[in-house]
Amino acid sequence: MPVTRSELIAELAAANPHLRAPDVELIVGTVFDEITAALTRGDRVELRGFGAFTVKRRDARTGRNPRTGESVPVDEKVVPFFKAGKELRERVNAGGRKAAR
Repeated sequence: MPVTRSELIAELAAANPHLRAPDVELIVGTVFDEITAALTRGDRVELRGFGAFTVKRRDARTGRNPRTGESVPVDEKVVPFFKAGKELRERVNAGGRKAAR
């Protein structure tokens, strides 16, 4: 089940009672804004133990309208890409094994 931004803020505020909820919201917003700004510049963002955010360029191509079957041009675009770090993968996989038991 996905976690929304507001749920993330609520969980972080509950786990850190010494911080006010508006401060947690500002922190989360600032982190997301900085990651977005770096990706917009074409930079790579690496969070050790978590993963790396990069952008990948997709070339222009000819696509197909699934409704009509008509060929349509698809412009070149840049898309965000996330690669999970080793520690995150290991923790997720360990958690999955515990839940399966």
